[in-house]
Amino acid sequence: MSDMDRKQLRSFVAPAVAPGTISEVTYSRQWLAGLTLPADVKNESLQCLSEALYFEARGESVKGQFAVAEVILNRVASSRYPDTVCGVIHQGTGRKYQCQFTYTCDGHPEHIREAGAFEQVRKVAYVSLAGVADPLTDGATHYHTKHVNPSWARKFPKTASIGVHRFYRQPSQVAQR
Repeated sequence: MSDMDRKQLRSFVAPAVAPGTISEVTYSRQWLAGLTLPADVKNESLQCLSEALYFEARGESVKGQFAVAEVILNRVASSRYPDTVCGVIHQGTGRKYQCQFTYTCDGHPEHIREAGAFEQVRKVAYVSLAGVADPLTDGATHYHTKHVNPSWARKFPKTASIGVHRFYRQPSQVAQR
């Protein structure tokens, strides 16, 4: 992600993260536990990203959670996808299994039942939106768990494997069949 993209993404967090208020990210539960978010942070992008991380990656390592957040933010920065965090996450919602993130269109109601897990992914979302985490996925715009093998994965360059997720960058041109 370029510096310009990071600056653009920082604008999604309100209030803005003051430079120097977040130390170097170490991708550990211990580091996140020591991070205190402002109590009054209420932001639609932060809420959408936190929920996506909860339902898509709460069982992953901290590094894996940051990688999933990075994919979502890479999509926001791409002209191929909606230009908001919530827009990316809810793209295709309403058509069963035609969405980008299954939890938004699988027909099952989603409830946050694990407060501790949600607090952790909320911190991951906040730091990710602040743009201070180092890139982990080499520009990935897609991912899947190792338990599935989607047809698109054969056409996309694999960029990383972190935990149970495999990450891919959308090719500049996907061959049509």
